[in-house]
Amino acid sequence: QVQLVESGGGLVQPGGSTRLSCAASGFTFSHYGMTWYRQAPGKERDVVASIGLSDEIDEITYYAESVKGRFTISRDNAKNTVYLRMNGLKPEDTAVYYCNTHLGGSDYWGQGTQVTVSS
Repeated sequence: QVQLVESGGGLVQPGGSTRLSCAASGFTFSHYGMTWYRQAPGKERDVVASIGLSDEIDEITYYAESVKGRFTISRDNAKNTVYLRMNGLKPEDTAVYYCNTHLGGSDYWGQGTQVTVSS
């Protein structure tokens, strides 16, 4: 079955950096786009960044306006893993971060990983 397992995150100081990982299994990882979402307390779950399929030239990526220039999404198809590198973290980046993929007409989610940006 499809499984997505996030790791990384934790407590980070403002201006700091961290990297989230999402290990995927149960499907042909390289054939599907992957997306990172986040949900802050009392708010809806929003798209942070997504990455399409790898090709010989470049991967198609999308970033929410609020994270452009600070976050970088990448994937390693050999490791069935998608990453989210987060630099210049702000308190407003505090949220639970979820990994997502959409296949067979269904959405699949990881359990989420907490990122708290605070001094």
